[in-house]
Amino acid sequence: PIQSETLSKNIPESLRDPEGYWFGLTKRARVIMYNKDKVDPNELSTYEDLANPKWRGKVLTRSSSNVYSQSLTASIILAHGIPETEQWARGLVANFARPPEGGDTDQIKAVAAGVGDVALANTYYLPRLIKSDNPEERAVAEKIGVFFPNQQDRGTHVNISGAGILKTAPNKDAAIQFLEFLSGPEAQAIFAQSNNEYPVLPGAEIDSVVASFGTFKEDTINAASIGRVTPDALKVMDRAGWK
Repeated sequence: PIQSETLSKNIPESLRDPEGYWFGLTKRARVIMYNKDKVDPNELSTYEDLANPKWRGKVLTRSSSNVYSQSLTASIILAHGIPETEQWARGLVANFARPPEGGDTDQIKAVAAGVGDVALANTYYLPRLIKSDNPEERAVAEKIGVFFPNQQDRGTHVNISGAGILKTAPNKDAAIQFLEFLSGPEAQAIFAQSNNEYPVLPGAEIDSVVASFGTFKEDTINAASIGRVTPDALKVMDRAGWK
């Protein structure tokens, strides 16, 4: 574990380990992407509502083996407890348009193709399609809308990329300085522009395409808490038949 006033100042508490073992450096929101020709965004509200029978045969998502599926389910356990989350997972599975397959880009393309109406996906996948040199991928992106769930309660779930320092590091002081640099305005802008993610530094520059999705309230549950209940999330998804 390390202590750094700079890292503590630049990185919100929810995006760093409480004991200083790791620090989030970029984040992406786990949103609902929808087919603009089929779904009125006023119909959308929360992750929990995707288990509503009105979405039967319309939901697309990745497999339960994927870390994004696991972390989202873990966040719902922290919000509601295991029994209620298992009931949600069963309802979600019942609403799947197809058995989970592929990555987030595959879910987005399937929504555009009409396989399902809505998909759970991370925000940074859509700008890749919007900015693509392939006209077919840009055409897919034009059909997709972005909705930030749970804005009236805990906020939208976010995933992070981060870093820590090995306890065997031979140049610990330099490593700390490097992490501090990565959390600063210059590096945060580079992250945001190069990988279409959200900076963790409040006020840092955001990519224009990502900014076009709008601002949102994010779930501030600490990522370390999510990690602790991920084994429970896996068991819940397995019992619910989430392949």
